Parts: sequence; C-alpha cells; structure tokens
Amino acid sequence: MSNELKTPYELGNKNQTTTWADCIAWYEELARRFPGVLHFKVVGTSDCGLPIHAGVVTADGVFERQRLKDEGRPVFFNNNGIHPGEPEGVDACMALVRDFCTEPARLAALGRTVFLFVPLYNVDGSINRANTSRVNQDGPEQFGFRGNSRHLDLNRDFVKCDSLTAQVFNKLFTAWDPDVMVDTHTSNGADYPYTMTLIHTQTDKLGGALGQFLQGTMLPHMFAEMARRGWPTCPYVNPVKDSPDHGIAEFLETPRFSTGFAALHHTIGFMPETHMLKPYADRYDAMRALVETALDFTVAQAATIVALRRAARDEGKARREWPVHWSMDADNPSTFPFRGYAAKYTPSVIGNYTRLSYERSEPWERDIAYFNSFPADIVVATPRAYVVPQAWREVVERLQWNGVAMQRIEADRMQEVRCYRIASVDSRANAYEGHMFHDDVRLEQFTQAVTLRAGDWWIALDQDMARYAVETLEPQGHDSFFRWGFFNSVLEKKEAYSDYVFEDHALELLRDEPALQAKFEAWKTAHPALLSDQCAVLDFIFANCARHVEPEWRRYPVLSVM
Repeated sequence: MSNELKTPYELGNKNQTTTWADCIAWYEELARRFPGVLHFKVVGTSDCGLPIHAGVVTADGVFERQRLKDEGRPVFFNNNGIHPGEPEGVDACMALVRDFCTEPARLAALGRTVFLFVPLYNVDGSINRANTSRVNQDGPEQFGFRGNSRHLDLNRDFVKCDSLTAQVFNKLFTAWDPDVMVDTHTSNGADYPYTMTLIHTQTDKLGGALGQFLQGTMLPHMFAEMARRGWPTCPYVNPVKDSPDHGIAEFLETPRFSTGFAALHHTIGFMPETHMLKPYADRYDAMRALVETALDFTVAQAATIVALRRAARDEGKARREWPVHWSMDADNPSTFPFRGYAAKYTPSVIGNYTRLSYERSEPWERDIAYFNSFPADIVVATPRAYVVPQAWREVVERLQWNGVAMQRIEADRMQEVRCYRIASVDSRANAYEGHMFHDDVRLEQFTQAVTLRAGDWWIALDQDMARYAVETLEPQGHDSFFRWGFFNSVLEKKEAYSDYVFEDHALELLRDEPALQAKFEAWKTAHPALLSDQCAVLDFIFANCARHVEPEWRRYPVLSVM
C-alpha cells in the first residue's frame, strides 16, 4: 500500500491518533479518488462553528438516502470520537473505509448493507488537544478533550440536545434509521486482562423478540468471534462493589447515552470500551475487530434484524401499556466466566485509609455474578394520543427531530384527558450536564375535561415512533423531558401573600373549606414541630386551599387522551 493511502495512525508509531483537520482532509481525498464507493459530506455545524461530517459506503455506488430507504437496504452506523480522548475508533474507521475503497472483495462483502459513519463526532473537543485530560490512560501521545465547546459531555446529551452537535445527530439518526449502531469508546475503571469490553443495548429494555435476538443470538456470536480473532471480550466491567471479584452489573444505558437513545428507535446499539491501561496499538486492533465483527454479523443477519425491528414497531402501535423505567434485579444474577487480577488492599502512604490495587502477577479465572436482568418497575397505561401544548416548543422540536408524527389541532375543543400532578420531585443539588436533573418523580393522576387549543400538537401513538414519544413524555421515564427540566416552570407557584393579611384570611379559608380543614389537621398531626413556624403553617394553607388555587401549578402540561 502506498503511503498516500495510509492513515495518520498507520504512518505514525502506533501511539498517535489523527487530528481533526488531517482526518477530514484524508476522507475528502479518499472520496475524490473513489466516488463510486464513498460519499462524504458535511451534515451540520458544531457549537463552535466547525463542520460535522458523515460518510456513506455502498457496494453498488448508490448513495441517495431516499432510494436506499425505498429499497429497504439495511444500515450499519459507526459513530466515532464522541469522547475525543478515546480515539481508537476514529483511526480504525479510517482504515476500514480505505479498505472498502481499495479491496474489491471487502467491498463486495457488504452486499446490500449501507455503511454509514461519522468520522469524528465531537469536533469541538477534538481540537482541544493535549495529553493531560485522560488521567489514567496509556496513550496516545496527544488527544482531544471529553467536553465540547459548551463543556458538555455529548454522551449525556442525546435526549436534551443542549448542543447543536446532538441536534445534528438526532436528525441524522432519524433520517437514516440504522439497524445496528456501534459507538466507539475507551473505558475507565478496574484492571483486568481484557483489552475489549462491551456495553450493549440492555436486552430487557430493548424488549420483545428483538431483545431476545440480541441476547440469545447476536451477543453470543460477537463474544465467540472476538475470542476467535484473538481479542477475548467481556461485558463492560461495572463492579457492584469495588472490584470485579464481587460481581459486575450490566450497564442500564438510558436514553441520554448513545446505546439507550438507539433503543428509542428500536436500533441495536453497541458501545465497545477498550481498556485504558492497554497499549494504544492493542486498543486500536481490538476496536477494529469489534466493529468488523458487528458489521459482518449485521450483513449476514440483516433480513432478520430488519424484520424484528419492523415487528417491534408494529407491536408498539398496539400496546396497551408501556414500560418506562427499569431496575436491576439484585436477587437473581446470572454468571459470566471472567478473567481478573487479584485485588489487594493496603494502607495508603498518602492518607489514613486503605487503597485498592490489582496484582497482575496473580491472575485468576472463574465464574462471577453477572447482574444482567432489568425488569420494568414502572409501567403506564398507553394513551390513544398525547397532546403537547404549542407553548412547549423546545419539546416539540425534539419530537420532530426524531420523526415523531404529530398534527396540529385545528380548532378549540373540549376533551377528557388523563392529567398528572407533580406530587414531589427530588433533584440533584449540583448541575448535571447543565441541568438540575430530577432523580425521583412522584405523580398524582386524575381525569379532567380541558380545552385543547387550536395549534396544540396531537401525537397519536399508532405510529412507528411511539416508543420515543412515550419514554420522553411520560415524566417517570429515565430520561424524560420532565426529568431534564423542560417543564420546570410549572413547579413554581406564581402568586404569593403578605403574612399579616393572610393570617386572618387563613382562618376564613379553614372555616369555609372542610377539605382544607381536614388536610390541615392531618398535617398538624404529622408535623407538630412546624406549628411554631408561621411561614410553614400559612404556606400549607395557601398551597392547599381551593379559593386561591393555581390550576397550572404542578400540573404536568402534556395531556394523555385515553
């Protein structure tokens, strides 16, 4: 192979990764030389104003998306560089695409499958280049930074879409509707012999026959094939205590993460995590093997995967109830044959505590507990439709970016709906990815006749994107729009009182409203210490009286038509 077709990684010392500028220039030249194999273009703009690129490879030179969709062509999507300090996928993808261009047999092996890729997703972070931010990582010599130009971790942004980059991704993903996605990463955490570990779309959460296929067919094949290629692989090492000795838990990837976001589209997602302490050359080779393993399986099983995804969507149109929250079954783990290093606990020389280390001279291999069952613990009755008031345009935009079908209500009308009142929320004390995330949400449910306004959005659930709508619009969904704070203003009571005036009025309210009086007596019994706090007493009466009720306060704005 001539040097001009080698990647920057291949031309270096195997401990270097490409820069963003070199990566894009290299792909542009490859596309110029091989226009019948590779189509490479700008698909959007990042928050710092840099172009975001995507490429398409097909064996027959057809690149027009609508034609490919009309032909029912399977789509494999490889996303790289979401964390630019974890770049082996960036370099491996370059070599794979080059081989498609220069090796006719490798290209022909794609068959009808479309290879879609983003060469370097977090372009903002990629130009913030140094060798200091990945504290525990062995190479490469220079690399990009995890955060983008708004200091956001883009692998937490797929639902809330604070970044322009995530908005581009939502639209690209929806437009191409990939059947399988591999989003490449490098891990932190425990020490162990494996170079490659794997997060996959959680099978209970993916659900149905598609989840069963992933669990029973695709994952066993991928683990076996990676071992055959010389890269034995284990599930992502997420210890339930401090080391793998005590067992590992499968990663419940909620929709803020790429693999969880993929599940909202009934896409099988993988997040390969190479081990930070292994040499960069080994991580590169293992990553290329993983991407090829997933791709080759997708090509071979494309008809089955496409049919299972179609069945999952059809099933969703008729569901009478939807799970929106899952929790780990801590009582019934399975097992996984794991290779580990002895965990050692010794006194720290820095402070007065015991520190953990791993002794590589004492390897072990045995079955460990593997907590990989996540049954649904919150299930909602499926509405016939949701109504999103037009005022909540940020929510409407995100639904539209993800292909959710919706129609404008043409004229005002009365409608009986299911409503939620937010009984309470527990929110994080500190900012999480730019939001005060609501970790716990408790609801009260009631039925009410309301006026639907002309221009509000009617979202029927007999549609392909029902799952995305349900998991984002039901407040108790793991990464619902409510949890991310899109509806925070309804948690604020807008009117107030002057205590010296309201003190006398409160007596009248207690006299005139028996229900308020009963609530107040119960409150006094439950909180005797608060009776000496005037604000607490008057706040309770003001918040619970019928006379000064604010109907919108704590009422979730999205309505469910049952």
